[in-house]
Amino acid sequence: MSLNCNEINLILSELDLEGSFIQEVIQPGFDILTLRTIKNGNLKTVLICTSQNSCRMHETNQKITKNKKPLRFHEYLRSHVQGMRINSCRQIGLDRIIKLDVSTWQEKMYIYIRLWSNAANVIVTDENNVIQDCMFRRPKKKEVSGELFLLEEKIPAEEEKALLLQKFPIRDFSDFSTEYKSLHPNKDFLSLTFNQKIDAYYSEHAATLSRESLLAQAEKWYNVKHSKMTLALEKLLEKQKCFKNSDNLRHIGDLILAYQSEANGNGFDCIDYETGQKMHIVLDPKKNAHQNAQFYYEQYKKAQSGLEDLEHDILLSKKELSRLEEEYQAMLNEKSVIKLEQLLRKDTTPKQKTDSEKNKTGLKYELEGWTILVGRTANENDELLRHSVKGQDLWLHTRDYAGGYVFIKARKEKTVPLDILLYAGNLAVYHSKARKNGEADLYYTQVKHLRRAKDGPKGLVLPTQEKNLFIKLDHDRMRKLDEYEV
Repeated sequence: MSLNCNEINLILSELDLEGSFIQEVIQPGFDILTLRTIKNGNLKTVLICTSQNSCRMHETNQKITKNKKPLRFHEYLRSHVQGMRINSCRQIGLDRIIKLDVSTWQEKMYIYIRLWSNAANVIVTDENNVIQDCMFRRPKKKEVSGELFLLEEKIPAEEEKALLLQKFPIRDFSDFSTEYKSLHPNKDFLSLTFNQKIDAYYSEHAATLSRESLLAQAEKWYNVKHSKMTLALEKLLEKQKCFKNSDNLRHIGDLILAYQSEANGNGFDCIDYETGQKMHIVLDPKKNAHQNAQFYYEQYKKAQSGLEDLEHDILLSKKELSRLEEEYQAMLNEKSVIKLEQLLRKDTTPKQKTDSEKNKTGLKYELEGWTILVGRTANENDELLRHSVKGQDLWLHTRDYAGGYVFIKARKEKTVPLDILLYAGNLAVYHSKARKNGEADLYYTQVKHLRRAKDGPKGLVLPTQEKNLFIKLDHDRMRKLDEYEV
C-alpha cells in the first residue's frame, strides 16, 4: 500500500529537510532512489520509491547498495543535483506530489516527486518548470526533457483537510506491531517515529509488493515477445509446407517432356501417368517444351534449396523460443527482488553496445580450438591487420574478386587442419563479390608474407609465397558457423 496524503505530510514534518544539503545520490534500482542529506552535522538517508504498490518517501536506516552499472537518471542527478541545498520541501496541496526547491549559488531547480501508484515519477525541472530529466520518460504525457511541466497548485480549505483526514487516516500499524516485536524483542514499536514505522514496515513487506509488480511486468514482456516469435515461426512452417510440395514441380517437368509433342501454346491437357487423372499444365508460349520443362526443374531446385535454409531458420526460431521460456522461468523462480529487477531490465531495455562491442572489429569464430577472424570492409581489413593478427597467422582472400580478409590465428606447434581451412575459405567466398557465383579461387599465405601496396587504398596488401585453394560454397558449413560466432 502506498502512502496517502496525510501520511506524506507527517513524514515531511519529521524529516525537516529544509536547509539540508544533498551529499550523495544513489539509485540502486530502476524504481528506487535515495538522497543522502546533511544538516547541522546530522546525516539522513531519504528513500524515494516509485514501485506501483509501495510508492513512498521516508528516512531509512537500511543499507543502500549501489548499482554495478549506473542508471541514466542516476548519472544525471549526480552531475546536476548532487551538492545542492534543499531550500524547501512540501506537498503540493494534498495531491501526493512533493516539491523540492533546490539550488546552488549559480542555479535553481525543482524536483517533483509524484507518489501515484499508477503514474509515479521523479521529475527535475529548471526554475521555469522546463523538464531537464525524469526517472521515467513518458512522451505521451509530455514527461520528457524540454517539455513544460504544468502543475496546478490548489490550497485545500480546512474543511477539505478534515474530510481527507477522515477518508485517509494515518496508519498506526497495530497489526504489524506484534510482528515487529517478535523480530526486535528489545525495541518498542510505539516509541518509533512515523518515519521509522514506515521504514520498518516496508523493509519487511516491500520485497513482496515489488516482486508482484515486477512479475506482472515480466509476464507482459514474455507474452509480447512470445507472441511475435510464435507468429514468425508459424510463417516459416507455412512456407516450409509449401516448399515440401515442390516435388509436384519436378513431376510437371517430367509430364511436359513425356507429352512434348502436345506441349505448345499457353498450356495443354494431359493424363497424369502416376494418378491416371486429367490435369492442365500451364506453359510459356515463348518457350519450347524443353525450355518449359527446364523452368519447372529450376523452380524445383530453388524450392529444395530454400527448404534447407528454412529448416535452419526454423531450428534457430525454436531455439530462441526455448531460450525465452528459460529466461521467463528464471524470472518466476527468482526470489531476490533486486536480481529479478536486473533480469527484467536486461531483457526489456533496448540493447546498447558495450565498449568492447563498439571496439570489436569484424566477425570472430571459435571452433575446435581455432580462432577465425573476418574483415568485411576495407576499414575492418586494415584494423585486423594492424591490431589483431601476427606473422604466423594465416591470411585468405579471393582471387579476382573484391572481398574481406579472413585470418586463422596460429597455434603453437599446430598445423591448420583442412576442415578449419575449408571453414575459413567458405567465409572468404561468402564475404566477397564471388558470393553470387557460389565458388571462387582463393590464395592464402602467412601474414608475415604480406606487404602493403605503396600508395594503395586502405588495407590493400600484396601476398608472396601464396598457395591456391578452390572453394565452392557449402551452405551446411555456413549454417554450422552460426553456432561458433562469438
